[in-house]
Order: sequence, then structure tokens, then C-alpha cells
Amino acid sequence: MSLPFQRFGALAAALLTGCGGTGDTVPATGSPPPAPTATTLTLPPTYRLVWSDEFDVPGLPDASRWVYDTGLNKAGWHNREKQYYGHARLENSEVRDGRLVITARREELRQAADWGGQRYTSARLITSGKASWTYGFFEIRARMPCGAGTWPAIWTLGHGNWPAAGELDILEHVGSAPTRVFSTVHTTSGSGGQGVGGGSQLPTACSAFNDYQMLWTPHRVTFAVNGRVHHVYENRGSGSAQWPFDAPQFLILNLAIGGDLGGAIDDAIFPVRFEVEHVRIYQAP
Repeated sequence: MSLPFQRFGALAAALLTGCGGTGDTVPATGSPPPAPTATTLTLPPTYRLVWSDEFDVPGLPDASRWVYDTGLNKAGWHNREKQYYGHARLENSEVRDGRLVITARREELRQAADWGGQRYTSARLITSGKASWTYGFFEIRARMPCGAGTWPAIWTLGHGNWPAAGELDILEHVGSAPTRVFSTVHTTSGSGGQGVGGGSQLPTACSAFNDYQMLWTPHRVTFAVNGRVHHVYENRGSGSAQWPFDAPQFLILNLAIGGDLGGAIDDAIFPVRFEVEHVRIYQAP
């Protein structure tokens, strides 16, 4: 990411202090293995599925798996984003035809008590309850929206203050660059404009479903699309400022509109849809 930002609202901030982890929190011991040289990423054979949503029940997203973050609607969202995030509105978040559909619309919800003057609506979903993990293989199959001003993201946040607790952007995309997808890591030593990341060209980002993947171990975080690695972030063993990733993180799916990264908005594109076919998280036994 080439700009400073802080991307969680009031609900997410509450979750940061209110949730415990369910994953393997055993710290790394000894020297880390050498960095991988392979350009492909696959599910480790010993990992097992620990959490998933296949989006096979029509209606609102499963409340046992997801909650809505609407905490900054009134005040306005970070990065000068232009959207209002709806709470349990089928117009913005609906499961249908075996997928989660997050829809951004050109509309003003003047009747809403927390409306902050936004001209657009969308949705931001966070894994609910204690659904957070330390280490694992994450796979999210999704199709990006297209059009100037869209900014969908699949990412995780740690349970603490940002950026000290860390952020892992499995996938970001902006409609003004429809064939590029990218991943970024944010920590105290590299946050905001100093985030560390990489990306790749993906001509079918908006026209087809693709698998966005992250393998997070005590030694490194590897990001890939359809098994093709485009960024590796190493644990250099220099402390929590560079590696806060030995504690649980929760998952976020959202579609922002405009802002510092989303950029200029073309009103002719609405409604636009960010679609997710599945979320699967695996961990070592």
C-alpha cells in the first residue's frame, strides 16, 4: 500500500480486545528454514479444515460466522472512503446461488440514524465471536467488481492496536486497475505508506472466480493467486515491530468505494458486486 491508512471501525476495535484465538499459538523454535524458492503454493498435506463458509444457505450471511462493522458510518471511514456500510441489508450483503454477494449501490440512506452523508452503500463483514486464528492456510475464492472507484479487500487484523497487532492483506483490488491484484503486510515497522507487499497481473480478476491464498507459518507469510506466489514476507526474528504474527487474527471481507486508494468514482458503474464462493481455513494438527 502506498498511502497511510487505518482500516478498522468501532466494532472491529471492540473485537480486537474481546476475542480470543482458536489456532496454534506455539512460538517458533530454533532457526527458521530457508526461504522457499518455489513459485507455486499448495495446501500442506497435513493441514485440516478448521473453519469455512460455503455460502450454501440463501439470505443474509450466517450470523454464527459473520458480523457487520458499521462503527464509523457517522464519523466517516478511514482513507477518505465514500461508502456507508449497511447492517443486515440484503441490498448490500446476500447469500444467493452458492455465493456471498456484497453489493455497492449509489444510494443515500438519509433515514438511518448513523448516516454520515455518504452517497454510496456497501457492506463490511468480520468473522464473528472467537473466530480468529494463528497460522494456517487461507483460501478465499472470489470475483472482483470492476469500475472506477471500487476497492474490495480480503484481509486479517490482529487483536490489538493497529498497526502494532499487524495486518495481512490477502487480496486487494482497485477498479481503476482491473487486471492487477496485490497483497500487503502492515506492521509497526512497515505500516501505511511503508507497508510491504507485492502483486501480479490477473486478466480474469473481474470476469471469473479465482483462488486468493495465504500460507501463514511461524517463519513467513506467503501470498498467492491460484497457487502462483506473488509475495513472501519473512519473519526476520527481530521482534514484534517486524513480526507481530504469532497471535490470532480475524478475517474481514469488504467493498470500499473511493478514498485514497479507490480513487475517482464513476457513478455509471452501480450497482457493483464483490462475490465470494467460499472461505476455507486450514491448520496443522
